[in-house]
Amino acid sequence: MNKAEFLRILRKASRGNMFSIEIPKTVQEDGSKIEEWAGELQKEGKIKLRECVQRDYSVYLHGIMKYAPE
Repeated sequence: MNKAEFLRILRKASRGNMFSIEIPKTVQEDGSKIEEWAGELQKEGKIKLRECVQRDYSVYLHGIMKYAPE
């Protein structure tokens, strides 16, 4: 998975402009990469992250999709 694919996953998980998704991680590094991509998308102004929780086997993200052209 890369940042562009991650953004597509968030768009599919959104209802209107809100999204809530739990992404499974295979190794511990996946969680840090997901957080890094979410931070980059937030800096770019494409999303606003309300919650990011690292769990044992997944990462839970909750936030708002801002206008981002396909």
